[in-house]
Amino acid sequence: MIPLLIISALQLAELSVSSVAHMLYGLYLFSSAVAGDLTQALSESIFKPKTSIEVKQIDHAKTADVSDLPPIVLVHGIFGFGKGKLGSLSYFAGAEKKDERVFVPDLGSLTSVHDRARELFYYLKGGRVDYGEDHSKACGHSQFGRLYEKGEYPEWDEDHPIHFVGHSAGAQVVRVLQQMLADKMFTGYENTNENWVLSLTSLSGALNGTTRAYLDGIQPEDGKSLKPISLLQICKLGVIMYDWLDISWLKSYYNFGFDHFNMSWRKTGLRGLVDCLLGNAGPFASSGDWVLPDLSIQGSMKLNACLQTFPNTFYFSYATKRTRKPLGMMTVPSSLMGVHPLLFIRVLQMSQWRFPRDIPLPYKGYRDEDWQDNDGALNTISMTHPRIPVEHSNLIVRSDSDCLPLKPGIWYYKIVEADHILFVVNRERAGMEFDLIYDSIFERCRKHVFRQSPQTLPNEVHQQ
Repeated sequence: MIPLLIISALQLAELSVSSVAHMLYGLYLFSSAVAGDLTQALSESIFKPKTSIEVKQIDHAKTADVSDLPPIVLVHGIFGFGKGKLGSLSYFAGAEKKDERVFVPDLGSLTSVHDRARELFYYLKGGRVDYGEDHSKACGHSQFGRLYEKGEYPEWDEDHPIHFVGHSAGAQVVRVLQQMLADKMFTGYENTNENWVLSLTSLSGALNGTTRAYLDGIQPEDGKSLKPISLLQICKLGVIMYDWLDISWLKSYYNFGFDHFNMSWRKTGLRGLVDCLLGNAGPFASSGDWVLPDLSIQGSMKLNACLQTFPNTFYFSYATKRTRKPLGMMTVPSSLMGVHPLLFIRVLQMSQWRFPRDIPLPYKGYRDEDWQDNDGALNTISMTHPRIPVEHSNLIVRSDSDCLPLKPGIWYYKIVEADHILFVVNRERAGMEFDLIYDSIFERCRKHVFRQSPQTLPNEVHQQ
C-alpha cells in the first residue's frame, strides 16, 4: 500500500511539473509575440520613415525565373503555427527567408492529420475547406471550414508540382495529402494524382507514432482514449475553454484549429461547454478527431496501412536523437545542456518506457529496446522512414554526395544529434547546424530533385 502511495505521489508531482513547464513555455512564446508586435508598432509610430518616391527598375527575367520555381511549403507540427500567427515569430526560426519561393501555411495545431491535410490542399489551391461529407458526419463537425479566396499556388498540378518540408506531425500530414491526391478525394478536382508532390522532406517526422503519446495520457490499450489523470487531460480542458470563450484577438494570435467543431459559446451556450468537457461532443469525443490519437503507434499504423511511397516522388528524412547507451547498458539522455529544458524529462522517460505486458503489443515484432532512442518528443526509429505495418524502401545517408544522383521512391534518411525542437522556433540554440540543415534542404530541392522523364502535355497521345 505504501509503495503504491509513493508511486502515485511521484506521478502527481511529475504531472504538476510538466503542466507548469508546458504552460510557462506557451506563455513565454505568446508574450514574446505580443511584446515584439508592440515594440514594432511603437518604433514605427515614433520613428516614422520619411515619405519618398523611388523608381526601381524591375528585372523581369529574374522575376520570371522565381515565379517558375516549384514552391517549397513548410508544414508545421503539433502546437505549431504558420505565417500570420503569433505576430512576427517564425515557427521555422526564419528558415523561410533562405529561399525566394517558400510558403508557410497556418494549419490547425491540434487538429487531426486528416483535417490538416484537407486544409493544406485548399490553402494552396484556394476555395472553402471541405473536410469530406462522410468524415465530417462520423466525427461530428461541420463539413466546410475556412474560405481561402485565393490560393497561394492555384496553378498547382502535375506539371507544377511542389516541394514539401514537414516537421513532426507535419510530415505525416503531407503523406496523407499525397495519398488523397492519388485517390482523387477532392470534389471538383478529378485530375489530381500523386505526382503533384515533387519531394517530401521529413524533419523529425512522426512517421510511425511515438511512445510519448502514452506518457502524456493516451491509453496504450487502444492508442486513442485518454487516461483520467494526465497532461493531455489538462491540455484538453484548456483547449475547450479557449475555443468556447472565443476571444477574437486571442484567436487572431493563436488558434488550435477547431473552429469547424463549433465549440464557441455563441453557438453552443453553456450546455455545449458541458458536452465538450464530458466528451459527448467536440474533437475529444469518442471519434478522437484530433492529432494525438494519430501519433500513437496504433493510430500511425492505421494511417500507414493506407499510405504509399510513390515511385515519382523524392523522399528525405532527418531523424533526431538525444540519447546514448554508455557501455551498452541503459539508454540515457546524451547531454544535460544539449536538450531543451522542456524536453529533458521526456527524453529520460521515453528511454525508460516499456509497453505494458498485460495488453497486446501494438504490432508483431515490437521490442521496447527499438523505441528507446528519442529526441524528447518522438522515437528515433519512428522518424527514419515508414516501417509499420510494412517497411518502405529506404537508404541511410552518411554523406550527401554518396547518394547522388538521387532516385525517387526511396526514403533517404540521416540521423542527427538534436532534440525535437532544435531546428524550429529557437534558431540561436542550433547555431550553424540550423543553417547547414536548411541550406542542404533548399539546395537539394533546387539542384538535385527533378523528374527524369519529360512531362506529357494534355494534348499529347502516347503511340503504342
